[in-house]
Amino acid sequence: MLIQLSQDVGGYLYDVFIDKADWWLLVGIGGQLLFAARFIVQWIASERAGRSVMPLAFWFFSIGGGLITLVYGIHRREPVIILGQALSIFIYIRNLMLIGKEKKAKSGE
Repeated sequence: MLIQLSQDVGGYLYDVFIDKADWWLLVGIGGQLLFAARFIVQWIASERAGRSVMPLAFWFFSIGGGLITLVYGIHRREPVIILGQALSIFIYIRNLMLIGKEKKAKSGE
């Protein structure tokens, strides 16, 4: 039973990551890596500040990762990815707009 399970898992992983590997898989993985990078940037910034912070780079990585993952989802015709990323990108851009508005208000004081 354990041997069969390991063979099934191995076959699944081979099918998903090797057999179906193409340019678009690399694009999708690239988008996910940008998302991972944003959390690493946020973690380092928070550790340095000694409190939870969202650095500007977090939002740029979010937009980059979101756009790439959206393109991947459109190409693969994945409605869950398309809906999730399309909405998220607007939220990330809005956060950058709010940050810009706050900086402008502070510089005008």
